[in-house]
Amino acid sequence: MKRAIIIILVIGLALAGIVYKLNKNKAEVAQETAIVAEKNAAVTVRIDTARTQSMNLAYQANGTFMPKQEVTVAAETGGRVVRVLVDEGSRVGVGQTLAIVEGDKLNVNVSNAQAAYDNARTNLQRYESALATGGVTQAQVDQMRLQFENAKNNLKSAKLTAGDVTIKTSVAGIVNARKIEPGAYVSPGTPAFDIVNVSTLKLRVNVDEKNVATLRVGQNVEVLASVYSDKKFSGRITFIAPKSDGSLNFPVEIEIANNPNNDLRAGMYGTAVFGGSGTANALVVPRTAFVGSISDNKVFILKNGKAIETKVQSGRSFGDLIEVISGLQAGDQVIISGQINLMDQTPVEVIK
Repeated sequence: MKRAIIIILVIGLALAGIVYKLNKNKAEVAQETAIVAEKNAAVTVRIDTARTQSMNLAYQANGTFMPKQEVTVAAETGGRVVRVLVDEGSRVGVGQTLAIVEGDKLNVNVSNAQAAYDNARTNLQRYESALATGGVTQAQVDQMRLQFENAKNNLKSAKLTAGDVTIKTSVAGIVNARKIEPGAYVSPGTPAFDIVNVSTLKLRVNVDEKNVATLRVGQNVEVLASVYSDKKFSGRITFIAPKSDGSLNFPVEIEIANNPNNDLRAGMYGTAVFGGSGTANALVVPRTAFVGSISDNKVFILKNGKAIETKVQSGRSFGDLIEVISGLQAGDQVIISGQINLMDQTPVEVIK
């Protein structure tokens, strides 16, 4: 009995030792975790400095050149193509015949209409002569005159239809694509040629809300083409959208007169330069300093090791730099990365 009691006491002391050791280890782990959490409380960020800088006032926007006129010429009458008179790359003028469609059936219709017209005219003349001698009544002459007018209109309609066997262009330009070949059968409305006029082109660009206020319809704009580094072109603003898109950009359309060699081609990449070559001093920060959209006007500045949420008023865009009109001073350190993890007063750690 005494031995059993001793065993129980030994086991109890062992269990008590184990519990004590576990509690001690748990306390040590909790203490170490608290130390690590305290060390890791700071969010890692990068910073830049707000500074006053001489900025080029020119604002650039990119787009793609488009032809002012682009027309698909289609066949107006069905039939078999007899001849194609132009090739791709040919220059064509307004009203020029591009192809001829077989018109034998149409010519037969013209002949029949002509015969009916000649017959109605002869009958009308005979009835008018008979009216003078009393051989016919005035009502009969009127009826014959009506038949003559109908025959004349039918002849005119047949000639107009027969004229449609030639496929003509309504615009001047260059044949960009030929879609028919001799021997092919075309139906009314079949696309035959694509005509592109590149004597004048359009450049459509997007301008942000900070810069669009300085633009006017009719204003001259310098235009550059990426493939011609040594050439400049002059354009004129013809359209400014009254409504912005979802990114607060306004579509602006510029018309450019091509040079005599038609160096500019539809589909080329172009750049519009607004604002001339003047300069001005402006307080600027990197575009990446803004949280969300620039129009949200929110940045974080670094003060005493913490991120301070700051409301600013943004101004003009200078590419990767944005003007700040109010809310910051030169020398303020703004956070340019890591903002997604920040709230006001969040401790931060700056990395290079």
